[in-house]
Amino acid sequence: MQKAAIPWVLVVLALTVGPSISGCQPAGQKPIIIGLTVPSLSHPFFVCIKKHVEDEAQKLGVKVIAMDAEDVSAKQMSIVEDFIAQGVDGVLMAPIGAEALTPAVEALNRAQIPVATVDRKVAGGDVLVHVGGNNVEGGRVAARYILQKLGGKGAVIELEGLLGASPAVDRKKGFDEVLAASKVKLLASQTAEFYRAKGQSVMENLLQAHHDFQAVYAANDEMILGALEAMAAHGLPPGRVVTVGYDVIPDAAKCIKEGRLTASIEQFPGQQARQALRFLVARIRDGQLPPSKEVYLTPVAIDKTNLDRAEAKD
Repeated sequence: MQKAAIPWVLVVLALTVGPSISGCQPAGQKPIIIGLTVPSLSHPFFVCIKKHVEDEAQKLGVKVIAMDAEDVSAKQMSIVEDFIAQGVDGVLMAPIGAEALTPAVEALNRAQIPVATVDRKVAGGDVLVHVGGNNVEGGRVAARYILQKLGGKGAVIELEGLLGASPAVDRKKGFDEVLAASKVKLLASQTAEFYRAKGQSVMENLLQAHHDFQAVYAANDEMILGALEAMAAHGLPPGRVVTVGYDVIPDAAKCIKEGRLTASIEQFPGQQARQALRFLVARIRDGQLPPSKEVYLTPVAIDKTNLDRAEAKD
């Protein structure tokens, strides 16, 4: 059962290809080195995590080696192997796939290097802690928001995330669960793999087959922004269709402010990252264990009425 989140503030991710060193180490202590790997820095979501990691790493006085896996599972596995060879003190990772990166966690276990995951989970191995948004609940929040906007009737198109990635699986699960118990019809559901260009091309194809729909939900903002481009090219004006994304990246926040996007689901990635890093460093420095193996932040639907709650407002 998922645990309630503790409202902390920032984490450990310093993402850029190559090492990033920051912070002042407490006197008399050996510098702690954390390896960080994320799926891809072409995604604004992980760029956001990077910023918060850099800030928190400086506050905690730790050194961070941050690497971009460029959305290739084999490369992320190789990055972790390199971290082990370098003798890092801990690893923070957002795994590309739950199954694909299990061997990486198991390799870290054998090397007795603690590992924490953020945003995305792995399917096996011993992880110190996973900190993420409650993605199943986030899917439910999105569905409830759409039901409320549609008055409980109509049809919706769903754009799924990368198949096999835990956020994609969980967000779809929560969304479909609520929709199935309603009178709103799920007209079509296809993956656009979390990419904007793919969201646009998939939506373009769906628009050829479906003409009578009242809402579009995408499991991240990149895909919904691509879908908005497709709908605009198709002659659908902003506001004609309820559109809901996920993550509230800066581009999405701007579109909400301008009235081109109805809403997005905020999962507070900055808080996720900072909290995960704090847990990892506390374990390395003081042997302190997290309060539980899984810590989840509750997602919130962000629209024009509460845009001030979004982490990325600009």
